[in-house]
Amino acid sequence: MRHLKKGRKLGTDASHTKAMLRSLAIALFTNERIKTTETRAKEVRTLVDKVITWGKRGDVHARRLALAELGDKEIVHKVFSDIAPRFEERNGGYTRIYKLGPRKGDAAPMVILELVE
Repeated sequence: MRHLKKGRKLGTDASHTKAMLRSLAIALFTNERIKTTETRAKEVRTLVDKVITWGKRGDVHARRLALAELGDKEIVHKVFSDIAPRFEERNGGYTRIYKLGPRKGDAAPMVILELVE
Protein backbone atom coordinates (compact mmCIF):
# COMPACT_ATOMS: atom_id res chain seq x y z
CA MET A 1 0.00 0.00 0.00
CA ARG A 2 1.19 3.50 -0.69
CA HIS A 3 -0.57 5.36 2.08
CA LEU A 4 0.89 8.82 2.80
CA LYS A 5 3.63 8.49 0.16
CA LYS A 6 3.88 11.72 -1.80
CA GLY A 7 5.28 12.20 -5.27
CA ARG A 8 5.82 10.06 -8.31
CA LYS A 9 7.87 6.89 -8.21
CA LEU A 10 9.59 7.55 -11.56
CA GLY A 11 10.28 3.86 -12.10
CA THR A 12 12.94 3.48 -9.40
CA ASP A 13 13.25 2.95 -5.67
CA ALA A 14 12.95 5.85 -3.23
CA SER A 15 16.65 6.52 -2.74
CA HIS A 16 17.34 6.70 -6.48
CA THR A 17 14.34 8.95 -7.02
CA LYS A 18 15.53 11.30 -4.28
CA ALA A 19 19.07 11.39 -5.71
CA MET A 20 17.76 12.04 -9.21
CA LEU A 21 15.52 14.91 -8.08
CA ARG A 22 18.38 16.41 -6.07
CA SER A 23 20.63 16.24 -9.14
CA LEU A 24 18.00 17.83 -11.37
CA ALA A 25 17.42 20.64 -8.86
CA ILE A 26 21.15 21.35 -8.61
CA ALA A 27 21.42 21.39 -12.42
CA LEU A 28 18.49 23.81 -12.63
CA PHE A 29 19.99 26.16 -10.06
CA THR A 30 23.37 26.00 -11.79
CA ASN A 31 22.19 26.54 -15.38
CA GLU A 32 18.73 28.10 -14.75
CA ARG A 33 17.38 25.88 -17.57
CA ILE A 34 17.35 22.12 -18.08
CA LYS A 35 15.92 19.70 -20.63
CA THR A 36 14.28 16.61 -19.13
CA THR A 37 11.17 14.47 -19.36
CA GLU A 38 7.81 15.93 -18.45
CA THR A 39 7.17 13.78 -15.37
CA ARG A 40 10.62 14.49 -13.93
CA ALA A 41 10.16 18.21 -14.53
CA LYS A 42 6.77 18.23 -12.81
CA GLU A 43 8.24 16.40 -9.83
CA VAL A 44 11.39 18.51 -9.45
CA ARG A 45 9.33 21.70 -9.72
CA THR A 46 7.93 21.16 -6.22
CA LEU A 47 11.43 20.76 -4.77
CA VAL A 48 12.75 23.86 -6.55
CA ASP A 49 9.81 26.01 -5.44
CA LYS A 50 10.28 24.87 -1.85
CA VAL A 51 14.01 25.72 -1.84
CA ILE A 52 13.44 29.15 -3.40
CA THR A 53 10.79 29.90 -0.76
CA TRP A 54 13.34 28.99 1.92
CA GLY A 55 15.78 31.30 0.18
CA LYS A 56 13.29 34.13 0.37
CA ARG A 57 12.99 33.56 4.13
CA GLY A 58 16.74 33.76 4.42
CA ASP A 59 17.17 32.71 8.06
CA VAL A 60 19.56 30.10 9.43
CA HIS A 61 16.91 27.41 9.76
CA ALA A 62 15.82 27.84 6.13
CA ARG A 63 19.47 27.66 5.00
CA ARG A 64 19.96 24.41 6.93
CA LEU A 65 16.78 22.94 5.44
CA ALA A 66 17.99 23.81 1.94
CA LEU A 67 21.42 22.34 2.64
CA ALA A 68 19.84 19.12 3.88
CA GLU A 69 17.70 18.91 0.76
CA LEU A 70 20.36 19.81 -1.83
CA GLY A 71 23.60 18.77 -0.14
CA ASP A 72 25.78 21.41 -1.83
CA LYS A 73 26.93 24.55 0.02
CA GLU A 74 27.82 26.52 -3.11
CA ILE A 75 24.41 25.95 -4.69
CA VAL A 76 22.62 26.87 -1.44
CA HIS A 77 24.67 30.07 -1.27
CA LYS A 78 23.78 30.87 -4.89
CA VAL A 79 20.08 30.28 -4.21
CA PHE A 80 20.05 32.47 -1.11
CA SER A 81 22.20 35.30 -2.52
CA ASP A 82 21.35 35.41 -6.24
CA ILE A 83 18.21 33.48 -7.16
CA ALA A 84 15.82 34.06 -4.23
CA PRO A 85 16.12 37.89 -4.18
CA ARG A 86 14.89 37.96 -7.79
CA PHE A 87 11.57 36.43 -6.64
CA GLU A 88 10.84 38.70 -3.65
CA GLU A 89 7.69 40.12 -5.27
CA ARG A 90 6.43 36.73 -6.57
CA ASN A 91 4.31 34.39 -4.46
CA GLY A 92 5.20 31.02 -5.90
CA GLY A 93 5.37 29.83 -9.48
CA TYR A 94 9.12 30.26 -9.89
CA THR A 95 9.49 27.80 -12.76
CA ARG A 96 8.13 27.46 -16.29
CA ILE A 97 7.74 24.33 -18.40
CA TYR A 98 7.96 24.43 -22.21
CA LYS A 99 6.85 21.27 -24.00
CA LEU A 100 9.16 20.14 -26.80
CA GLY A 101 7.52 16.97 -28.08
CA PRO A 102 8.48 13.31 -27.98
CA ARG A 103 12.06 12.08 -27.63
CA LYS A 104 13.37 10.24 -30.67
CA GLY A 105 14.41 7.01 -28.97
CA ASP A 106 11.46 6.10 -26.77
CA ALA A 107 8.88 8.83 -27.49
CA ALA A 108 9.03 10.15 -23.91
CA PRO A 109 7.53 13.68 -23.73
CA MET A 110 10.43 16.13 -23.37
CA VAL A 111 10.26 19.61 -21.83
CA ILE A 112 12.48 22.54 -20.93
CA LEU A 113 12.24 23.53 -17.27
CA GLU A 114 13.49 27.03 -16.52
CA LEU A 115 13.37 29.66 -13.83
CA VAL A 116 10.99 32.53 -14.56
CA GLU A 117 12.43 36.01 -15.21
